[in-house]
Amino acid sequence: MNKYDVIVAGGGPAGLMAAGQAAARGLKVVLLEKKHFPARKLGITGKGRCNLTNTADNDKFLSSFGHGSKFMRFVLGRFTSSDLIEFFEKLGVETVVERGGRVFPAAQDAQIVVRSLVNWVKHQGASIRTNTSVKKILTENNTVAGVVVNKSLLSTPARKQDEIISGKSVVIATGGCSYPATGSTGDGYFLAEQTGHTLVPVYPALVPLEIRDDTASRMHGLVLRNVQANIFIQGKKQAQDFGEMLFTDFGVSGPIILSLSKTVVQALNQNKKVFMSLDLKPAVTHAQLKSRIVRVMHQQGKKKLVNILRDFLPLRMIPVFLEKSGLDPEKQGSLVTAEEQKKLRLWCKELHIEISGYRSFDEAIITSGGINISEVNPRTMESRKIKGLYFAGEVLDIDADTGGYNLQAAFSTGWVAGNSVCY
Repeated sequence: MNKYDVIVAGGGPAGLMAAGQAAARGLKVVLLEKKHFPARKLGITGKGRCNLTNTADNDKFLSSFGHGSKFMRFVLGRFTSSDLIEFFEKLGVETVVERGGRVFPAAQDAQIVVRSLVNWVKHQGASIRTNTSVKKILTENNTVAGVVVNKSLLSTPARKQDEIISGKSVVIATGGCSYPATGSTGDGYFLAEQTGHTLVPVYPALVPLEIRDDTASRMHGLVLRNVQANIFIQGKKQAQDFGEMLFTDFGVSGPIILSLSKTVVQALNQNKKVFMSLDLKPAVTHAQLKSRIVRVMHQQGKKKLVNILRDFLPLRMIPVFLEKSGLDPEKQGSLVTAEEQKKLRLWCKELHIEISGYRSFDEAIITSGGINISEVNPRTMESRKIKGLYFAGEVLDIDADTGGYNLQAAFSTGWVAGNSVCY
């Protein structure tokens, strides 16, 4: 039976950080990864560019975590975004700051981040075992004793054997359920429940949304910038965001849609009616837009409506608007009635889209829900139920907006866990 000071389950950013920090303290550490190579999900984040963190001030950073902001205040107090940037620069990974304070590796390549992180863990002296899955956490008198693993996931069923690895501390950093092909299949939830922890129901988060009719599919690929999306639940406005979005063959996606998706997903799972109102012209009021429409229709009175609409709508949206509103594209601008002008104004300021669903974990950037953070000490990441059991990363009920906040949470919780084990 192998014996270690620290056993880390999961080779994502949180697990790698925890393993490396623990090994740097002189502890005997083994990291167990179920896939053939660690950090597969990290290698595809940020569309392959890896949005490491964000330079936002402390208040904005914390507010992005919603209900988890108080928990993260302790965590980020120990390992900040500046600390993370410095950490990677010491590994030779230079960084750049882009729009919205997003921090990326200067090489714009997530694989550089993965390789440098894995090499750093090995250099600290930690062992990495791949194709190895943790099946059970062993405890004695509410204290960690080790884990049970499959010797190799590549073995045939007949040759697979369970193996016991003993350890003074175990860090569960197995991720959530998003992008399951990379290994994030919710294993940590099962392991946590084995030890008496409670699980906040998990749902896809930062996920594209589906809409009921064909409006989106007919505008598939259209990108809208500087628009405001307002979310209404049971007829009441609950959330809004400003920025960029796009229409897809099934619905809507893009930065502001992903940021609003958590509110939408929660409502849909409560069987509540959800619709989105898009303001394509947030810089002007209804009254200002009304005056402009009247003026343009008069000035271009001899033109066909289909051509005048280019002053107000993207080209790919014009045929959809004309059909949905029932307006005659051949009608001259001077003949467009006040009621017909109102239809254009409402389309620009209050485009109504009913949300019918959301995409699966296969397309979700992160997972909402997870291990109840009230059962974890944010100063150490140790379980409040089992001595020597720690949690880090997406397995926890912590999720934030897009922009690098979630990766920072993974690295910070891993850093805290790695520097707290075996005390």
